[in-house]
Parts: sequence; structure tokens; C-alpha cells
Amino acid sequence: MSDFSARLIAWQQEHGRHGLPWQVADGYKVWLSEIMLQQTQVTTVLDYYPRFLAKFPTIFDLAAAPLDDVLALWSGLGYYTRARNLHKCAQAVVAQYAGQFPSDPALVAELPGIGRSTAAAIAAFSYGTRAAILDGNVKRVLTRWAGIEGYPGVKAVENKLWELANALLPQSGIEAYTQGLMDLGATICTPKKPPCVSNPLTCPMNADCQARLSNRQSELPTPKPKKAVPEKSTVMLIIRNDAGQILLEKRPPSGIWGGLWSLPEVESTLAAGEIAAQKLGLHIELEPALPDFVHVFTHYKLTITPQPAYALGSIALHEGTSQWFDIQDALAAGIPTPIRKIISGKLGK
Repeated sequence: MSDFSARLIAWQQEHGRHGLPWQVADGYKVWLSEIMLQQTQVTTVLDYYPRFLAKFPTIFDLAAAPLDDVLALWSGLGYYTRARNLHKCAQAVVAQYAGQFPSDPALVAELPGIGRSTAAAIAAFSYGTRAAILDGNVKRVLTRWAGIEGYPGVKAVENKLWELANALLPQSGIEAYTQGLMDLGATICTPKKPPCVSNPLTCPMNADCQARLSNRQSELPTPKPKKAVPEKSTVMLIIRNDAGQILLEKRPPSGIWGGLWSLPEVESTLAAGEIAAQKLGLHIELEPALPDFVHVFTHYKLTITPQPAYALGSIALHEGTSQWFDIQDALAAGIPTPIRKIISGKLGK
């Protein structure tokens, strides 16, 4: 066992996070938490995780559930490709492995929505498999400790980090070591203002961390080169009928908000009536538009103009792709966060 891993395991056992609901040797629960924790804070996952398990207590329940039910429960967590892949992965594990995740990370990584690092974490926590992880927190820890230059998203830098991650693996205690890497990155070796700046003794790696020794914690990891963020715009129609219901459309299964229910979109309010007649088969009367607001995706910014409208006359909806919802039913369905804000009237709050 390397000195690095020994120090980390000892630190984790005394100072690391314990008692999290997914810290169990159960492949289904570990996998679910790993997918939820991607791009999401622990505090948020602590809210969603128990509700998800209550609805789908086993991987068999999840695999058998309609995708709409999965998306509805995922609503608000964002990055909805995760939910679609979660559903596909559950079905694959049931079909290929009788509901049990394999202990070989290479086999786990072949499943939908699971990358190399996540596969290693699932195998390590579920079976004690000796495998290296390299998520964002771990990249930051290793980059600072070893003083590795270059943006970690560049393949050559990432390969160097994988080599280091594998070289540092202990021969035993892989569960505590893997959890320790996660804990150290999340609580000590933080992106901004890590506590080692003012108190080096908080970190078990303080004696030989190259970033601390050269006072470069704020410079490592090397930041991603900045690019101009593309901007797009859309008009979202908030169409109501005589019964006070709202019209939602099912989005295509792939792409942004794939498979979720959303408001009908048009490019401009000027042609909204004509487009609604062509696209939705209904006639509408526009009301004053609500203020624009911006929703930020990973790769672009979307300016949304919420456009209230009233449906005139009887309407023949396109079966399966558009549907009238009572407001409460709409809020309970799988809908994106900005649509939820529009429907619930929480814009600007």
C-alpha cells in the first residue's frame, strides 16, 4: 500500500463522510447514487434518492416501470439523459445479469450511461474490486497533489491522471480509499478557497502536495479554455382551454429534455397563431407575453419568452404527442425545470 493511500484511508476513517444512505454493498443502490451524483450536489441527491427508492425499491421495479414514471420522479434533477440511460441500464442488467451488476468494471462500463470511473466506483463499493476512479473531484485532488499541468479535459492530461490513479491504488481497503478520494475532493480539496490555504493540517496530503507547497491551489487544475457561449431563443406557448387545463407536448426521445413533457414552441410570437394551427391543429388567441428569462444549459444559453394563449373551439390533439393537463397533473409529470417555473408562476421568484 502506498503512503498516499495509507494516509487517505486513515483520514477517511476518522474524518470522511459516513452514514450516507448509499454507503452499502448493494450494486443497485450504489449505481443509483453514482448516476444521481453526476453534476449534482449531495444535498440535492439526499432529497431525490429516498423518494426514488421508495418508488423503485429494486432494479426489477425500475426496469419494469414506464419511462414517463422515471422521468417524472427525476424532474428537477436535470441532465435528463441520465434518467433515460438509467432506465435502459436497469433493463440491461435485468436481461443480461439477472438483476445483479457484474463485479468486473469493464463489463459494468459497457452498460448504458456508465463510464469508466463510475463503473469502477460501482465495482469497488459493491464488491471491493480494486479499480481506479477519476471523477471531477479526484482529478482535482491528483492534479494538485502531483502538480500536473494542463486542462484535465485534454486527453493527454487525462491519460496521465489515469496512470497516476492506477499507480496509487492500495492492495486492500479499496472501499475506504475510494470514498476517501471522493470525500477529500468534496470537503477539503475544493475548487475555490480550499482550507489548506489557511490551515494545511486539515489535509492528509499537506506534506507533499505540490500545489500547496508552491501556493498554486488556485491555479490547479488548469482551467478550461474559455469559449463564447452560444445563445438561442424560443417562444413557449402557454395554451389554456375552457376547463383551465394547459397543453403540453411530448418532446422527441433524444436531445435536450428528451422524452419530457414541455410547452409547445414557436420561433416568434408574430407567427404563433399560424404555426399553432399548422403544428397543433388548433386556433389560439394570444394574450400579453410574460417577461423573457434565460435558462443556462451546459453548452448554450436559451432565452425563453413565455407566451400565454387561449384555445378557441374544439381541438383534435395529436395522439401521444400532445395532451391537456390539469395544472397539478402537469407539475407532477416529467417536465423540465424552466417549464415547471412557468406553469407554477415562479418566474423571477
